[in-house]
Amino acid sequence: MAEIKLSAQKREITGKKVKRLRKEGLVPANVYGKKTQSIALSLKKDEFEKVYEEAGETSVIKLKIDGDKEDRPVLIQNLQVNPITGEPLHVDLRQIVLTEKIKAMIPVELSGEAPAAEQGLGILIQTVSELEVEALPMDLPEHFVVDVSKLNNVGDAVTIKDLAYDKSKVEILAEDEEMVLAKIDPLAEEEKIEVQAPEEGAEGEAAPSEGGETQSAKGGEEKKEEEKKE
Repeated sequence: MAEIKLSAQKREITGKKVKRLRKEGLVPANVYGKKTQSIALSLKKDEFEKVYEEAGETSVIKLKIDGDKEDRPVLIQNLQVNPITGEPLHVDLRQIVLTEKIKAMIPVELSGEAPAAEQGLGILIQTVSELEVEALPMDLPEHFVVDVSKLNNVGDAVTIKDLAYDKSKVEILAEDEEMVLAKIDPLAEEEKIEVQAPEEGAEGEAAPSEGGETQSAKGGEEKKEEEKKE
């Protein structure tokens, strides 16, 4: 993957006054880390959004702060967005040491089509959306892929042990490798296909009268009574 770079400027504006920065197309940010002092920053909104789209929260970014001689390796953390517009409101940038392992949350994504769900036998459920891992920063996977193409029957599932990833570089911090990531659950009662009863008055059937008899049966009895009178 090509290097991802992000520029930043130190800021003195804090608190509620940062609204002014957002109006100017800037995103308030902080860089922090185990071996660095927290610094208040501002980022260009357009540049940050492009970087976030490419890097997400799992790819290492080279942060260039005006006045610094060297870039800082960082990960995007704790992005806050406007719930209505989706625009970034504030973001933390976690400075890391490339030679030290770190813990991070990695997204879990489904891949393929589950035959059991496609055939209407059951419903596909994703039970886990992210997994915590430990690895060197440059070895962090972008995401985990869960292949659901072999889920043929109700009760079939994909677990952690079924994942394909480099176990020599990445450790999934889960207590049980049998943890289910996706599965096929039975359909709910209301989702099951119901057999349609024949409609009243269908072709070939006589519609019942209010008394419970069919019109043809009632008419037949009246005809018999007339024949007796004759």
